[in-house]
Amino acid sequence: MKIEKTRIEGCYLVNPNKQEDDRGKFIKTYHHDEFVRLGLQTEFTEQYFSYSYNGVLRGLHFQTPPFDHDKLVFCLSGDVLDVVVDLRKGSPTFGKYELFDLNEQNQRMVYVPSGIAHGFYVRSEIAIMSYNVTSVYSPEHDSGIKWDSVGIPWPNKNPKLSNRDINLSNFWEYESPFKYND
Repeated sequence: MKIEKTRIEGCYLVNPNKQEDDRGKFIKTYHHDEFVRLGLQTEFTEQYFSYSYNGVLRGLHFQTPPFDHDKLVFCLSGDVLDVVVDLRKGSPTFGKYELFDLNEQNQRMVYVPSGIAHGFYVRSEIAIMSYNVTSVYSPEHDSGIKWDSVGIPWPNKNPKLSNRDINLSNFWEYESPFKYND
């Protein structure tokens, strides 16, 4: 497993070990010791998956303290443009975003720390995304910022959005509860 730093502190691109033969593929998606070595959370308390159609944009989502969480996300099927945005006050990359190509061919994953908003845009006919999170879902702490409020070069200016995502606050209006700890 190769885990690479991104320009956003605490966010990592994870390239899993893969074995492939005439039967198919076998992919290791998690290795406790590697995560511990990097100081990453290893106790995932919930796991989800989403099934989304072409042109759907989900995000930019996060949970606020005390139910904030780290996430490990990957694309099981299809192809997505995955995006993270740093919301941690005092961070050198506050308000900056990073883009990742996640798909069933490259099997890459993104480790998203607390204080980072996450979202994705579906480029394939369908995409199935998996999320492992380090805290349980709390509706009162579920939040987000508008998808188009930080200058992300999304592939579509009119994506399919949920009513929730349409009504999120803009980045510059959102008072972030997250602080950067270097």
